[in-house]
Amino acid sequence: MKDLTDNIPALMAELGARAQAASAELAFASAEAKQQALEAAAQAVWTDRAAIIAANDKDMAYGRDKGLSPAMMDRLMLDEPRIEGIVAGLRAVAAQEDPVGAVLAEWDMPSGLHIKRVRTPLGVVGVIYESRPNVTADAGALCLKSGNAVILRGGSESFHSSGAIHACLQAGLREAGLPEDAVQLVPTRDRAAVGEMLGMTGVIDVIVPRGGKGLVGRVQSDARVPVFAHLEGICHVYLDAAADPQKALDVVLNAKTRRTGICGAAECLLVHGDAAELGQAVIDALMAAGVEVYAEGFEGTRPATEDDWGTEFLDMKIAARRVSDIDAALAHVRRYGSGHTDAIVTEDDAAAARFFSRLDSAILMRNASTQFADGGEFGMGAEIGIATGKMHARGPVGAAQLTSFKYLVQGDGTVRA
Repeated sequence: MKDLTDNIPALMAELGARAQAASAELAFASAEAKQQALEAAAQAVWTDRAAIIAANDKDMAYGRDKGLSPAMMDRLMLDEPRIEGIVAGLRAVAAQEDPVGAVLAEWDMPSGLHIKRVRTPLGVVGVIYESRPNVTADAGALCLKSGNAVILRGGSESFHSSGAIHACLQAGLREAGLPEDAVQLVPTRDRAAVGEMLGMTGVIDVIVPRGGKGLVGRVQSDARVPVFAHLEGICHVYLDAAADPQKALDVVLNAKTRRTGICGAAECLLVHGDAAELGQAVIDALMAAGVEVYAEGFEGTRPATEDDWGTEFLDMKIAARRVSDIDAALAHVRRYGSGHTDAIVTEDDAAAARFFSRLDSAILMRNASTQFADGGEFGMGAEIGIATGKMHARGPVGAAQLTSFKYLVQGDGTVRA
């Protein structure tokens, strides 16, 4: 492709045209070819891991100069174990059953028609993301598996890392005889490219933003094409009166501290009044681990303000509050939550059932860390994002969620009376 980086509208129009042509070919690509492309891409990532880490070193230097927070730097960083994770994700997606053409329902009508509803690709997916370079592999793999072409617009921070990973995806496509334009990376840091993508109606069928509130809010506000997104991951853990003390300690510490910069990190702890002693012990353990706790009703903490209840800290910080009962906890989550992931710790089946039935977050958990809010942990191999809307895709968006459906209707000279 000729260099059009000084003419962003022309550049994006070119990428769009190439993506549309590739998507028409991918729509009928064999499951075997797509699997081969992903397996070859995984091998290329592992073979080129030194070059990917060298590219990431440039991005880390850029991030430091830009003053990124420790949590954002953690999102950006690649080392050999994380590259192993990228390889494993590519291979997991490759091994999954191909969703395209899967029969969702099938029936006969008295008229003599035989009708099937089958999965079909969306077409062209646009992915706009910030500092996590692994999204390049995850999004590329899932779109390819689901028969979609994808235009990737990575963040300025991950520019070099994303480019190195993208080259491996294209190597896999070449080896499998599939069009390289099936996975394209916007080759510029210019933010004008994002604005162009948001207006590419008739070219991009859906946009998936991955990043902070500013990015996602802009996409949801300005996009003229459909969006799969969540604005914030304000995830709650509620300690019920019947919580097991060890489970409570393990779940809350993991939910908050395993990785603070991801959308599945716990941001608010709610404690039933009858479990106040357990809540204090859990908060003491959080503070011992270096977490700043902004709370009501607990000793040794910082005073909480109204703003703390609805804050996605993405840091070693958490809000905490005593509530009178489970219904008060539910009311708090409904008011301050973002519909992403919320968890209850309890041995009481009735309390768990009430929590599950009366909240409508995309993901609800019992006795498990909110950090499991991840497509890989759901058996999807990877995810392109977490969707908190209520139309089409919801929760982790894997390959199957990147398809729509169509009806195949067969008759035998059948006419309507």
